[in-house]
Formats: sequence, structure tokens, C-alpha cells
Amino acid sequence: MTDGTQNTMNFSFFKKPDFYKMLSEQAAKTEEGMAALVEFINDPTPENGKKVDKLEEEADEIRRILIDELNRTFVTPIDREDIFSLSRAVDDVVDYAETTVEEMLMLDIKPDKYIKEMVDVLYESSKDVAHAVKNIKEHPGTCIEHVIRARKSENKVEHLYRQALAEIFKTNDVVNILKTREVYRHLSNAADRVVYAANIIGDILVKNT
Repeated sequence: MTDGTQNTMNFSFFKKPDFYKMLSEQAAKTEEGMAALVEFINDPTPENGKKVDKLEEEADEIRRILIDELNRTFVTPIDREDIFSLSRAVDDVVDYAETTVEEMLMLDIKPDKYIKEMVDVLYESSKDVAHAVKNIKEHPGTCIEHVIRARKSENKVEHLYRQALAEIFKTNDVVNILKTREVYRHLSNAADRVVYAANIIGDILVKNT
């Protein structure tokens, strides 16, 4: 005969982590981070910048817990490498948001129309990634719709990126060109990671349907 404490401990020990839920929480936190980036771009104050930093830290914590659970779990509901890669790609998006804020404040870069438009596209695509992850398991049809929409963001951001470079190189302010180009590059890289995340989700759907 075992006491209630022992039974509780055994149940807890054998309880499987919900990787779908953790990935969804991480994607949702990244969406929050991108919403905060939009707020910062519209009002680039240090206070608004701190909101992005805080959400990036919270997203990092979710990822740390997920990876810890992944390292301690032998059997996963979807491919282990897909879980790891999707988590990393989603994390990279909000990391680029934080880097964008850090450099804009440090180098006193003012948001122009291209930065604003790229950030708006990234925010919308982060919502699509979050919805796609949320619906992987139960609603694959809805999931793939959001995957397709997220994939389109790269072309939109890349088009804005090229337009922005063409515009800024018309000026003679070399210092501003170099500083602002880095911000453009961070946003372009964030779009790349959004598409990478969308592609992983698409792969997961193929493998599990």
C-alpha cells in the first residue's frame, strides 16, 4: 500500500509535457513582443523599448522551459528536431525585435515609413504564426491558411527593404545610411525567420496528417 504523496509523485513523474501548448505559448509571446515593437515604432521612447525587452525575456523563459522538457522527454508527439527548430525560429523573431529597439535607441535612429511598414507586416505575420501553431493539432486546415499568409510576409518585407535601401542611398549622410541600414537588415532577418517558422509548421503538418 502506498500513501497519497507517493501516488502524486508518480503521476507527476510520468506526466508528459504538452509541447503543442508550450510552442503555442511561445508563439503568442512573440506576437505580444511584435505588438510592443509596433507601439515602440509609433512612439520610440525608452519606456516603450523596455516593454519589448520584457516580452523578449519572457519569451526566452518559455523557450528555456520547453528545451529543458525536450531534453528530458524520450517520446515526443511531433519530431524532436521540428520542436527545437520551430522554437528557435519563433525566438529569433522576437530577438530581432529587441535588437531593433536597442540599436534605434542607442544610435538615435528615427523610424521612417519603411521601418514602420516592415514592422507592421512583421506583426501581422507573427499573428499568423501564432494562430498556425495554435491550430497544428486540432485544425490543420486553419493552420495551413495561416502558414500560407505568414510565408507571404517575406516577399512584402523584402520589397520594402529594397525600396528603403534605394531611398536612403539617394542621400549623402553616410553615417545615417550605415545606421539605418542595420535596422532594415534586422527587420529583413526577422521576416526570414517568420518564413522559416512557417515552413517548419508546414513540414509538421505533412508528417502528422
